[in-house]
Amino acid sequence: MSYRAETESPSHPGVLRRYGDRIPDVGSNTPLISLGEGDTPLVHSRRLHERVGCRELYFKLEMCNPTGSFKDRGMVVAVAKALESESKAVLCASTGNTSASAAAYAARCGLDAYVLVPHGNIAQGKLAQAVAHGARILDVQGNFDDALRLARLICEQHPVALVNSVNPYRLEGQKTAAFEIVDSIGDAPDLLFIPIGNAGNITAYWRGFVEYYRAEIATKKPRMMGWQAEGAAPIVEGKSVADPQSVASAIRIGNPASWRLAEAARDESSGEIKSVSDDEILEAYRLLAREEGIFCEPASAACVAGLLKYARQPVGPSGGRSLAESTIVCVITGHGLKDPETALGIESEIREVEPRIEAIEQAMGL
Repeated sequence: MSYRAETESPSHPGVLRRYGDRIPDVGSNTPLISLGEGDTPLVHSRRLHERVGCRELYFKLEMCNPTGSFKDRGMVVAVAKALESESKAVLCASTGNTSASAAAYAARCGLDAYVLVPHGNIAQGKLAQAVAHGARILDVQGNFDDALRLARLICEQHPVALVNSVNPYRLEGQKTAAFEIVDSIGDAPDLLFIPIGNAGNITAYWRGFVEYYRAEIATKKPRMMGWQAEGAAPIVEGKSVADPQSVASAIRIGNPASWRLAEAARDESSGEIKSVSDDEILEAYRLLAREEGIFCEPASAACVAGLLKYARQPVGPSGGRSLAESTIVCVITGHGLKDPETALGIESEIREVEPRIEAIEQAMGL
């Protein structure tokens, strides 16, 4: 199958056409495939910034990518390079979002997609996407780290492209979100808050900010503030977690593939990598939905929980800037419909009423 740039969406060019000149090894032989990924909204906070006490707070809505998560940015590059190398199939290990993205882009390009999922550790909304796109799902009796280890071995021995974040093209695509943030607000933020699971995204954002700084498009680089779930916080604890646990399934990873790169991003930016509890994640999840109108998956809320926790510290400022003077971006990595079970588990005010206007007026307090 051959591809031409003009066959893709002219109104929404996608990552490869918009930033291909900043992605290594993307050349004239690279198929410029797209599902319209990238160019996601950067939304100004209306209420939570008051709780935080910062100058500006923005949410980068990566949930607005085609399959509902940030994974599409890197996946489009990984799949394009798989096509260029004439791979016949793609394979990934996944707790959900990667599988949905890999399956969608493989379907777009006529490739077979295989997904290794850790038994019992994938949200139904994400699994439904992979199934709908025709991926072949293999339920591994183990955790994510077992699934990724096996995926690596398969791809070493067969002509199948591994499209997890260990694929270098994934990070190259994901770094374009950092470009967009600078393009939107005119400079890098002072702090970037981001969830950490397999640790590829914090690595990619830092790469993007550094590249724009070196190109003199940005005048500064942000402090990278990464957040893990307490039950799945290997970087915080300094050791692998054999049985990671968290309501935030997308970051329920005990041995991140990009661990050392994430630590480098933290250290080079004078940032932090810390953890938040499931209770803190769920509280941020509710606040985002009810105070900002942003319905995200629990993993996305981890970075907002981290911001709220950071803001409560007696000493918040660092690097010569107080929190009150800071511009902050939180990366909202995935849509809430990825994990509807969590939303339905929240107490809601549902009342039965008779089919009479008087009953409805009374229930509404009118």
